[in-house]
Amino acid sequence: MTPAVDAEHLSALWQRQWPQGPPVAHELRGSYPDRWVRFHSLPGSKRYPGTEEEYGVVLHRYNAVLEELFAGGEVYVVTVGWSWEPDGPELAERRPEVHPDGTRWMTLADEDVPDPELRSYTHLYVDRRPWRPGCADAILREVADDVLAGVFVTDTGMRRIHHPYDGGADVVLASAGERDRLRERFGGWVSPDASGL
Repeated sequence: MTPAVDAEHLSALWQRQWPQGPPVAHELRGSYPDRWVRFHSLPGSKRYPGTEEEYGVVLHRYNAVLEELFAGGEVYVVTVGWSWEPDGPELAERRPEVHPDGTRWMTLADEDVPDPELRSYTHLYVDRRPWRPGCADAILREVADDVLAGVFVTDTGMRRIHHPYDGGADVVLASAGERDRLRERFGGWVSPDASGL
């Protein structure tokens, strides 16, 4: 059984650690560029795995970075679902299958759309678990196939964020120095482009 998650505590913790915006994983790179690094999940920056061998490489790279960040600790695993109404039904059908212990943390309305009839809603689900390599592989495989998006893993103090996406992972750390050490540790998986993309 997974430990209960206190949504108010999580929201307060997020605001304290990441005050520049809501928990929207793909926006962190722009909000915290001095603490961000991107790792590619396949050689040659290939985006999608095409064989079981390539899935093995993708999962190995995700798990190697996650282990470096969270070894011996507990993590929050966050998945995302979307709907056209504040309370569902969800458009991401696979999310409940691969994240059955996820409980709703919060719902964000797309305020950029002025017409409420056309507004979408983003639902964040979270669980807390001991980190061990492979413990999120079902979710990570769906991310690699671009079936799930917006996923992130963070320590229970929310000091480090690992946001896997189809093609790699964006990692935002507590400091630029920590980011530099992680980039050096996994230097063969970063882009040679100066932008880091």
